[in-house]
Amino acid sequence: MVDGREKGGGSFLPPSIEAAWGLRERPSKGPKPGLTLDRIVDAAVGVASAEGLDAVSMGRIAKELGVSTMSLYRYVGAKSELYVLMQDAATGAPPELFPPGTGWREAMERWSWALREVYHRHLWLVRVPISGPPATPHAVAWWEKAMVALADTDLDEGTKISVTLLVGGFVKSDAMMSADLAAAIDASGQEPGVVLARYSHTLRRLADPARFPAVARMLDSGVLDQADGPDDEFRFGLARILDGVALLVEGRK
Repeated sequence: MVDGREKGGGSFLPPSIEAAWGLRERPSKGPKPGLTLDRIVDAAVGVASAEGLDAVSMGRIAKELGVSTMSLYRYVGAKSELYVLMQDAATGAPPELFPPGTGWREAMERWSWALREVYHRHLWLVRVPISGPPATPHAVAWWEKAMVALADTDLDEGTKISVTLLVGGFVKSDAMMSADLAAAIDASGQEPGVVLARYSHTLRRLADPARFPAVARMLDSGVLDQADGPDDEFRFGLARILDGVALLVEGRK
C-alpha cells in the first residue's frame, strides 16, 4: 500500500487525498450507526447534481443524512476536502477506451469524448476549485489513459503531459461554456432557438455595418439563424487541437 506518511510521522498528503486513497484511519465508532465517508460523499454528489455545487454545505449534507453537522467532521475535515472527494467519486474510473494498437489520435479522441461525457453528466464539476494537480485515484487513472494513448509517439514525457493538459483543458472549457449557456437559457425561461433568434436580432440592431463590417457579413450569411448541433463546436475544436498535435508528433520523428 502507498504510504502517505513521512519518516517523522507527519503526512505530506492533504487529508482529502489521503481519504481518497484510503490512507486515513476511519473513526472506530461513528456518531451514528451506518454513517460512512462513502455515504457522505454520495449525499453531497446527489445535492450537487440536483441543485448545483453552491447548494453543498456541511449543514445541508448532515440534514440529508439525518445527522448533526459536527458528526461529519469526524470523516471530512472541511468543505474543500469534501469537494475533492465528490470530484473523484463523480468522475469515476475511465472506461476501456481503446484496445492496444489504436493510433494516438483516435485514442485521444475517445479519451476526450469520454471525459466530456463525465462533465456533461455532472456539470457542477466545472465549478469545483482547482486545489492542485491530479492526485486522486480516478484522476490519476484518467491521466494514465491519456499517457497510454500517446505512448507510441516520439514525444518526450513532458510534452505528453502538456498535450494531456491542453486537450483536457479544452474539454473542461467546452463543458463550462455549456454549463453557462444552459444556466442563461434556464434563467430566460425560453427555448434555446428563441434565445438565439433574439440575440441575432439584437446584434443586428446594435452592430452598425459601417463600424462592424465583418460582423454584419456574418449576420447577413444567416449562420446565427439556426443553432448548431450540440456536438458541432466540440468536434470542430477538438479536431483543430489534434491537428496541431499531429504536426508536433510528425516533427519529432
